[in-house]
Amino acid sequence: MKKKIYTLTIIFILFFNLTAFAKNDVPKIHGKSAITIDIDTGEIIYSNNIDTIMYPASTTKLLTALLLAENKSKTDMLIYTKESKIQPISSLGKQVKPMEIGEKMTSKDAMDAMLLFSANDIAYTIADNISGNSENFSNLMNKKIKELGLKNTHFVTPNGLHNPNHYTTAYELSIITRQAFSNDWIRETINKKTSEINSTQGKPAKINNTNKLLGKYGCIGGKTGYTDKAGRCLAAIFERDNRKIAGIVLNSEYDPKDSFVFDDMKKIIDWSYSTKKIPLYKKYEIISTENIKYKPLIFIGPTKTIDLSIFCNEDINYFYNDVNSKEIKNSIKINTINPFNFNNKKSIGTITIKQRETENSYEIFTNIDNKTLFLNNILLYSFCLLVIIVVVSSIIIHIKLKIKKTR
Repeated sequence: MKKKIYTLTIIFILFFNLTAFAKNDVPKIHGKSAITIDIDTGEIIYSNNIDTIMYPASTTKLLTALLLAENKSKTDMLIYTKESKIQPISSLGKQVKPMEIGEKMTSKDAMDAMLLFSANDIAYTIADNISGNSENFSNLMNKKIKELGLKNTHFVTPNGLHNPNHYTTAYELSIITRQAFSNDWIRETINKKTSEINSTQGKPAKINNTNKLLGKYGCIGGKTGYTDKAGRCLAAIFERDNRKIAGIVLNSEYDPKDSFVFDDMKKIIDWSYSTKKIPLYKKYEIISTENIKYKPLIFIGPTKTIDLSIFCNEDINYFYNDVNSKEIKNSIKINTINPFNFNNKKSIGTITIKQRETENSYEIFTNIDNKTLFLNNILLYSFCLLVIIVVVSSIIIHIKLKIKKTR
């Protein structure tokens, strides 16, 4: 019954909040799936088909980079392999500098080549040097995916070239992106606009970052992607006014100027920084009514029930979107069931608001105090007092009579 009351209350509040939310129009984009998420809190800000299965293309390389950072140091040497050699463009060996099987490069250069230039061949170099072959590396990728708690992601290739069994969602790719960004090496790499790649053969070669937003609008890193099946993809991280937001756009259009996916990202990021949270519960608004049983005489006598009106002394705000509006949950925990300890100025417990990864707790209060309880039971207390007076008086009279008889 209480859960039904919570649900109805939330629906009622969300309905009346829609009018305020509509004033801040949600941007329309070319991408079929997109999300923005607060890097520090995990709160979903913008949501567009975030749980739809999509192909990630080269944004896959963020997970490959994470496994490289976890298994190799920057100075470790990697060997260019046969599988590396046969990879299609974008490829370091085919487009930037000739690479031969057996040629070596540092893990640092490999990381730069894969994340900046999006080198498909170097992704396989990394996979083969960590796991022996791409099949074993696929198992390692999926082990990491499981560790991250992802349910709708499965990777087959280290570079993200199309495979029907290689998929994710915008939401789960945002988790991979946040995890990758938390790594110092990766964070440093995706923030580079250019790099010089060296190997044991040939001359050094300069590469540029494929992320056109880098250094603009607060963009501090990201990873591009494209295949015919996946469309244009982009994962990017922004920082404005010390606040970091990650954005994911999947299956956008690849226009002649290659601008749509970047425009999509800018739109949802600008909107995410400008949008405001709306109240789920306002300050002093009754959140719930809890039924508490207690004994007015504490240890003896009848049991009574009192209705506690629960509220917070601050606004509880959240980002409205189709995911949060459907999935937001709350749970109330009352620290004491003894109403005689209640005080309308003292917290009686907490309410926890959960939105997927995000969980926040707030202190709750009630308008019930000792005075209220006393007034609610004044007849019972008056009767008990009368009984005590009668009993005490009877005892006194009995004692006096007994003393009189003994004389």
